[in-house]
Amino acid sequence: MSSTESPSPGPFPPRPALRTHNAALVLDLLRAAGPEGISRLELAERTGLTPQAVSKITARLRAEGLAAEAGRRASTGGKPRTVLRLVPGAGGAVGLHLDRDALTAVAVDLAGTVLAERRAPLAFASGAEAVVDTAVREVAALLDEAGVAPFGVGVALPGPLDHATGVLHRVTGFPEWDGFPLRETLARRLGLPVVVDKDTNAAALGLALAGATGSADGSFAYLHLGTGLGAGLVLGGALHRGARTGAGEFGHQVVQLDGPRCGCGNRGCVEALCLAAVAAHAPDEAARVLGAGAANLVGLLDVDLVLLGGRVVAEDPERYVRGVAAVLAARARRVGGAPVPVRAVRGDQAVLAGAAQLLLAPLFGRG
Repeated sequence: MSSTESPSPGPFPPRPALRTHNAALVLDLLRAAGPEGISRLELAERTGLTPQAVSKITARLRAEGLAAEAGRRASTGGKPRTVLRLVPGAGGAVGLHLDRDALTAVAVDLAGTVLAERRAPLAFASGAEAVVDTAVREVAALLDEAGVAPFGVGVALPGPLDHATGVLHRVTGFPEWDGFPLRETLARRLGLPVVVDKDTNAAALGLALAGATGSADGSFAYLHLGTGLGAGLVLGGALHRGARTGAGEFGHQVVQLDGPRCGCGNRGCVEALCLAAVAAHAPDEAARVLGAGAANLVGLLDVDLVLLGGRVVAEDPERYVRGVAAVLAARARRVGGAPVPVRAVRGDQAVLAGAAQLLLAPLFGRG
C-alpha cells in the first residue's frame, strides 16, 4: 500500500458499476442468492427493472469481476436461463475496532465471510499518532494474511465523534483526542478509503443487517458495556446517528444529580455508576443501573427490543439480561403494556461485523 496515494474520502470504492442505486439492488440480490445464483429474469422481477436494464447492469458487474455465471436453470418454456452469482473474492473490507485498551481487526470478503483476524493491545493514553501507527501496522499484516483487495477500512471506536468528517471529539477520559482527524490520517497512511463511526453504531448496523428484530423496519437499542457505556439506535429499520453523530450517548445521561463525578465532567452519569458497580464486583447493582438507563430510553423512543453486549455483559450475560429485564418489567407495570424484550448478543463480534459493513453495506444499497 502506498503512503502517497490520494485515497477517496468516502465509503464507496472507485468502481463505476457500483455507483448507481439499481446496481446496488442487483448486487444485493446476487449476494442473497448465494452460490446457487439467480437469473436475470428473476432479478428484473424482484427489482422492478426492465430486462434490458438488468442485462446492462449485470454485464458491467461481470466486466468488473463482481459477478459470474453459475450455470443454467431449466425454464418453463424456451431455452434454459443463465444463472448469475456474486464473486465474493472480488473485493472485501476491513473492520477495525479501536477500543480504549485493545485493537481487533477482521478482513471480510463481499459475502461478509471472515478471511483473517488480528488482535493487539492498545493504549488510548499513548496518544493518537501512536494508536494510528499500531492500526496501520495491524491492518497491513491483516491484508497480507487475508489476500483480499479491500474497498476500504471501516473503523469503530468510542465516541463522541463526527461520522461525516471522521474527526474525533473529546473521548471520555482522553481529552487529547479532541479534534483529531482520524479518517484523513488513516486514509493517507493506508492509501485506502476509510469510514469512521462509533463502536455502538457499528454494532447496531451489524445487528440490523443480521436481522436482530426479525423485521426490516424494526426498532431496537443496543447497549454496550465494556470500558465505557454507549448505545447504538436502529429506528424504523435505519441506523440513527443524529445530525451530529450525537445520538446514542447513552452513558452520559444523568440519573443521580449528586452522584460521583464522571469522566465527561457531569455527576451521576449512568456510565459512572455502572462502571463503579462493576469495579466493586457488584454486577447486580450494575445491571440495575443499566436497567434504569434502558427504561429511560424505552420511555423516550418506544423501541421493540433492547440488546446487551460488551465485554462486561459477556462475563455474565444471563445476570445482566435478568437485571435489566426486571427494571423494564417494573416500568411496564407502571405505565401499562407489555415489557420490552431484553437479549444478550456477542457485542464485540457485532462491532467488528458492523465496522466492515460501514464499507460494504452501501455497495449493496443497505447503508
